[in-house]
Amino acid sequence: MAGSVSTVDLFCGAGGLTHGFEQAGLPVKAGYDIDPACKFPYEQNNKAKFILQGVEDVSGSDLTEHFSGSSIRVLAGCAPCQPFSSYSRRYNDRESKWKLLQDFARLVQECEPEIISMENVLQLKHHPVFQEFLEKLETLNYSFEFYEVNCLDYGIPQSRKRLILLASKFGKINLIPPTHDAERYETVRKTIEHVESLAAGQTSKTDRLHQCSRLSDLNLRRIRASKPGGTWRDWSKDLIAECHLKKSGKTYPGVYGRMEWDKPSPTITTQCFGFGNGRFGHPEQDRAISLREAALLQTFPAEYNFVAPDEPVIFSRVGRLIGNAVPVKLGQAIAQSILNHIEQFT
Repeated sequence: MAGSVSTVDLFCGAGGLTHGFEQAGLPVKAGYDIDPACKFPYEQNNKAKFILQGVEDVSGSDLTEHFSGSSIRVLAGCAPCQPFSSYSRRYNDRESKWKLLQDFARLVQECEPEIISMENVLQLKHHPVFQEFLEKLETLNYSFEFYEVNCLDYGIPQSRKRLILLASKFGKINLIPPTHDAERYETVRKTIEHVESLAAGQTSKTDRLHQCSRLSDLNLRRIRASKPGGTWRDWSKDLIAECHLKKSGKTYPGVYGRMEWDKPSPTITTQCFGFGNGRFGHPEQDRAISLREAALLQTFPAEYNFVAPDEPVIFSRVGRLIGNAVPVKLGQAIAQSILNHIEQFT
C-alpha cells in the first residue's frame, strides 16, 4: 500500500465501526461522540483516542491535526439515524439532528479527506439532506457510490439493512462483494447457542455483561406460552395486553416474541434487552436475550468490554451502546473495501 493511512470516526459510539476498521487493518486515530458512556468501551477495546465533542463543534483544522503525517485520510461516520428512520415521528428535534449530516458535509469541505465512508438507515436516501450531501461531493470532485446493504450478506446474524456511501478523490470506489450467501447466513444458533444458560434476572458469574432483565409474573407466563417465531396471537386471551386487543395494536405482532434458532435475529435495537420491546425473547430459555448476546448478534467479540470494572451495568445505558453501534463485521467490510481501493489507485 502506497503512503500511510489514518481514519477519524465521527459519531463513533462504543466503537463498532472503529473496531471493524482495526480488525481489517485500517488504522483509526480518533473517534468523536457526545455520549460520555462511549469513552470507556471505545478506548478500552480500540487503539484510537475518544473525544467527547459534538460534530457541530469540530472544525476541519481539528481533523487535520489527527491526520498529521498521513498521506491518505479517511473520514468515516454514522450520523444518528433517528431523524431518517420510520420511527422519526417520535422525535421533536428532527431538524436539529438533520444538521448533523450537514456538519459532516461541512467537515468534508473544510479538510477534503481522500476517502469518505458513511453508514445510515435506508430511508436517508429519500431525504433532501442526502441529495445535498451528494451534490457537495460532486462539487468537491469526489467519485462516489452508495449501496443498500443486507447485513446478512456480510456475516452479521440479524435482519438489518443499511445504506453505505463510499467516496474517493482517487476514482470509483466499490463495496466488496458479499461474503455470505443465503446458504451460509449466520444464525442465532451459530451466534449465541454456546452462551451460558440463565434464568430471567440472572447474571453470569464469569461475564457480568451476560445478564438479562427480570420478568414480571405475567411476562414470565407470556414467554412460557411463546414459541420461536410465534406472536402474542398464539397466547390465551388472558395473557394478551389490552393495547393489542385494540385495532391499532393488531399490527405489532413482533413484540413479545421469541427469536428462532436457525434464522437471523431481528434488528438489534437500543431496547433489545426487553422481552416486550420486540422479538427479543431467547429461542428456548424463558427470558429476553442478555446484553452480551445482543453484543454478539452485533458481531462484537465476546471479550469486548462495555463497562468499567468499578461501574454498574445499567441496562438502558449498555443497551443504547450496543443497539446504536455499527455491527463490527459491517465495519470490516467497509474497511476492506477502502483498503482494496487504495491498493488499486495508489
